[in-house]
Amino acid sequence: MNEEIHKAYEVIKDGGIILYPTDTVWGIGCDATNPEAVAKIYALKRRAETQSMIVLMNGEKMMYNVFKEIPETAWQIMDLSEKPTTLILDKPRNVAPNIIASDNTLGIRIVKEPFCFKLLERMKKPLVSTSANISGEPTPKSFKEISPEIIKGVDYVVNLHHDKIAGKPSTIIKLTNDSQVKIIRK
Repeated sequence: MNEEIHKAYEVIKDGGIILYPTDTVWGIGCDATNPEAVAKIYALKRRAETQSMIVLMNGEKMMYNVFKEIPETAWQIMDLSEKPTTLILDKPRNVAPNIIASDNTLGIRIVKEPFCFKLLERMKKPLVSTSANISGEPTPKSFKEISPEIIKGVDYVVNLHHDKIAGKPSTIIKLTNDSQVKIIRK
């Protein structure tokens, strides 16, 4: 695993994009602070930049680097969630502008999966995470379901968990700084 973390980190550090296993489905990712790398993912997925993507983080310190204010409810949801949960929060900063949604929000998920967690430790920055498919096509449940176009379009494919069947995509909950809660995807 350490070798894969090193290889993925080197690609990301140089502005590349990777295909990697997450705690949910296979993801396409890059440094969430690099607008050129983020643009490469939009192009590969044929996705409009108006459809924002989420970022993975590894803890409180990274969250406070991206959000000045984090509602108390966010911590409660993360503590109580038994499955991966993405939170959409207000007013992100210190990330690429083309990853921020038009309503000035950003979806984030704290990861526990060892590869992602250790890669984030090494990067010291959030990691873009979007499903490994062309926009509008079904989300692949395993590595073998990922289209050749996606595999050829990334700069590096992480060589871990190719046999794993993915769980469901994460639950998505939108929290505003004025305490409104809206479930986007269960």
